[in-house]
Parts: sequence; structure tokens; C-alpha cells
Amino acid sequence: MQVQMNTGESFERAASGARDPVTIRARAPLRISFAGGGTDVPPFPQTEGGCVLSATIDFYAYSSLLPGPDSHFEVRSPDLGTVFRMTRSGYRADDDAPQTRKQLVEAVLKEFPQSGGLFSAGSLVLHSDAPPGSGLGSSSALIVAMTATMAYRTGEALGPYELAERAAKIERTNLEIPGGYQDHYAATFGGFNFIEFEGDGALVHPLALRSDTVDELHASLTLCFTGRTRLSGHILERQIEAYERKEKSSVEALRRLKQLAIDMRAALLRGRLREFAEGLAEGWEAKKRLAEGISHPELDELYEYGTKNGAVAGKVLGAGGGGYFLFYSPVEKSAGLRQALEERGFRVVPFSFERRGVQIWRAPYF
Repeated sequence: MQVQMNTGESFERAASGARDPVTIRARAPLRISFAGGGTDVPPFPQTEGGCVLSATIDFYAYSSLLPGPDSHFEVRSPDLGTVFRMTRSGYRADDDAPQTRKQLVEAVLKEFPQSGGLFSAGSLVLHSDAPPGSGLGSSSALIVAMTATMAYRTGEALGPYELAERAAKIERTNLEIPGGYQDHYAATFGGFNFIEFEGDGALVHPLALRSDTVDELHASLTLCFTGRTRLSGHILERQIEAYERKEKSSVEALRRLKQLAIDMRAALLRGRLREFAEGLAEGWEAKKRLAEGISHPELDELYEYGTKNGAVAGKVLGAGGGGYFLFYSPVEKSAGLRQALEERGFRVVPFSFERRGVQIWRAPYF
């Protein structure tokens, strides 16, 4: 996969009012992280090497670049209900759009200085199937989609590793948002992956799973929204500080999470889903030892309620504190678990696995 557009000439013609205007559109899938989350957060990868086991699902972050006759560049986020305007010097402050979304857009545009013509006309429409703080990597996937859109628009050829690295650089280095690197690679490559992190690099190992393993896994998993999102930065800052202080519980938990990712990869490849589920349960216990705030009484009660109604394992997705909770149950108990969760007031969200990573295409402009 390469993100490339010939020269961007058709968009320029569209912006100037020529016939057949087009929209450049990209979508990047969100992900479920099964094991190893936290070991991709610096400085652990640089000192001990991290690894993550994950799969992308049919929730997406979208970026659409539209031509327009107006004299400004507008950014619309239907999922947040906001609109703001960009200028060469940045964004206008006379609106209530979330600061973080503004910063993401500005940071992506700065990575493509050759896109200066955007500020004369057109609009960028962004939305995600999951809100920020969901634990599904939605913010990172949105940056991947925006970066793919801009690379396509400017004619810059990016391979998948280059795209993931560029998106990670924008979020983690340029914006200094604390966090790991798994989400950028998952959104770019798509599918089931075992991703290794060492130093400043990553290596993605796609998993060739048997179809019956994938079918059984999908039927055994239940995705449940906890009813609250969270800001992961503070939790991750506490995790980083604990590791840098060499707190025994945090260091041992990270090392155990790394080993569990390795073991659960082997279990998936061999179709041993009982071992996979056991690793999921142990991983949640290890994850809670990384930092304060990853779990809280409401999440503990949710987990206990799930296990009383058929689940054998579960974990909160992402950094913790809220967002989506993933349960594993024997297939014959899955329907009862989902019904029990909904009766308790939780929202069970259907999903399918997505084998494709970021997709870029041109569409007619309406």
C-alpha cells in the first residue's frame, strides 16, 4: 500500500470551479488491543522492548478533503458538532471547537507545507465512529486518516511504515501527547497483528489465523461501552513516572504484559482460545498494577457483573479509566451476557473484524 496522488491537479481544478470536482477521502480502522498495551509507551520500548497483540474492527475514523469556492479553509467535525476555520497562521479562536481537535488538524497540516493552497478554498470534514477517550485508538486513527489524505493530496508517496511513523511523530513528538505507538500501526496496516517495538522503530507481524479461530473468537467477544470516556494522558503520565522510578509493581506488570502478548499470539495461531481467554484475564489484573486510575469501583463492578453472567475474562480497552470494556465468554453464554449487560443499562456494541488498514479514494463532490 502506498499513499500517493499523481499531482493533486484535479483538486486544484475543482477548487477553481472546473468541471468534475472530486473529494479525497480516507478512513482508518479503530482497534481492539488484546495484550501488551502499555509496553509500547516510552521509555519501556527503548529499554526493554515492547510488543502488542491487536485486531482492527469495523469502526472507522474518516477524513474528507472537499473543494470549495469560499475564501477560507473550514474544518467540520460532525461527530463533535463543531466547525472552525483555518488560516496560514493557525485556527481562529472565535468558536467552541475542542482545542485538541484544532491542534491535531494544525499539526497534520504543518507536516505538509506544500499544501498551502488549501487555505484559499475548501474544507476538511472529520468524524469518528467512536469518541475520543473510547479506548479504541480513535484519535490516532484520525491522525492516520488525515495524514493519508494530505499525502494523497500533495502527491507524496508514503509506504505503510512511513505513514504510521509520520502519524506517530505528529501526535507523540510534535504535539507531545503522551501515549504509545500501537494505534498508528494498527490503523495503517489493519487486521490481526503482533507488533514489536524497540528503540524508535516498530515491526508489524500480520497473523495468518485459521478462519474457524477468527469465527469462534468473534462469537466469543462482547464489546460494551462503560458510559464514560476518559482522558488517557494523566493515566499514562502516572504509568511513565512509575516505570522511571522503577516501582516494582509497575515494572513487573509491564514485563508480564509483554510476555502475555507473546503467549496469546501463540494461542491464537494454534487456535487455543481457552489459553487466549486465560491470558486476557491475567492481562487485566496486570494492567491494573501499572498506575492509579486504570480501574475504579465502577469498572470493577462491571467486570464482576460480567463474570457472574457468563464471561470468563475481560479488560478495559486503551489506557483505562473508562471507554469500552471487552468481555470473553463461551459462545453459548454470549447471548445471555449481552442481554444481562443491556438490562443493567450498558450499551453492547456489535462489531466485525476489519482486515484492511487505511483506505484512500476519490469520490464525486456533491
